[in-house]
Amino acid sequence: MASRKSGADFVSGGEMSEVRFGRRALVVGATGVLAIGVTNPLRAAAQPATPVADPEPDPEPDPEAGTDTASGTGAFTLYSGRNEALVGPLLEQYAAETGVSVDTRFGGTGELAATLLEEGENSPASAFLAQDAGALGLLADEGRFQQLPDEILELVDPRFRDAEGRWVGVTGRARVLAYNTDVLAEADLPASVNDLTDPVWAGRIGWAPENASFQSFITAFRLLEGDDAVRAWLEAMIANGTVNFGDSNTSIVQAVGAGEIDAGLVNHYYTYVVGREEGEGFPVANHFFVEGDPGSLINVTGIGILEGAENTDAALAFTAYLLSPAAQEYFATETFEYPLAEGIEASQGLVPLSEIGHPEIDLGDLADLRGTLDLLAEVGLL
Repeated sequence: MASRKSGADFVSGGEMSEVRFGRRALVVGATGVLAIGVTNPLRAAAQPATPVADPEPDPEPDPEAGTDTASGTGAFTLYSGRNEALVGPLLEQYAAETGVSVDTRFGGTGELAATLLEEGENSPASAFLAQDAGALGLLADEGRFQQLPDEILELVDPRFRDAEGRWVGVTGRARVLAYNTDVLAEADLPASVNDLTDPVWAGRIGWAPENASFQSFITAFRLLEGDDAVRAWLEAMIANGTVNFGDSNTSIVQAVGAGEIDAGLVNHYYTYVVGREEGEGFPVANHFFVEGDPGSLINVTGIGILEGAENTDAALAFTAYLLSPAAQEYFATETFEYPLAEGIEASQGLVPLSEIGHPEIDLGDLADLRGTLDLLAEVGLL
């Protein structure tokens, strides 16, 4: 299997076991997270690519827990799985508009979710801003989130928030196949992600199995078609020479644009972010799979308020702000994500959310990250 891996990693675990990839490992038992360790596994098969930072990588944990991104002492403590380069300016904007600063701890979504489970009721966090619905669903299932008020929940379509009101989506992210328009026409592209195992695509497709968004896609795939079918698909993709980019969607899109591969499985906005950097004439476009296909998953970033948290009112005010026109437009213009608050328009040129054939699954059910990571490790992708 061809392999191109970048430097960032994700945290995982198994049934009283350790799944290792990159430098970190998460040990999980039947009752939840037990420990986080640091490893240095050999990646003999990897062909190193030039490290390129994604606009939304799973970042290294911030050793300065509680460091304020604005000034002074914040009104509440936020754990943010979205990186500082992205949300730092928004936190500063919030402080400027409200006079309220936020004490923020940045880290990978998976690592912070593990930390919150380990800290339990002793956590200093009042709110958790996560990169994907899987981590939110995990914490909700563990009883770590409190019920959000209806006036916040009702700002977002029910399919993009927890059915029991314990977390709410902030932005939407659609899975797509980014393709080189100099090589392929829309008519050449497959209807389903399952079709990518055809020999005609041998060595032409890229993926990033260490990326949290890819892992959520695999979790959705498992929910829709079962573990055996997904295992068979993964093994067929590996046998077909799918190129491994580690955790970097950005590197996939750059490779597509450079003609190194013909297409790659990514989130929709990477095509726009990389295209903006590359300039006019960048030959990459997004292809959406058919309605209900696992490859058409729409995931969310989102936020939940911790059960028993101090300063709940301040955390709720910030949650409402994330769904305000100012914040929603910030995400739409800075990273080309889909605004989820009703009445806010997506960036011009994006396919409307209503026209994407999102599979019929509850995003809260993406909580079984452990099962997905075990499966990816089993087939040798982690």
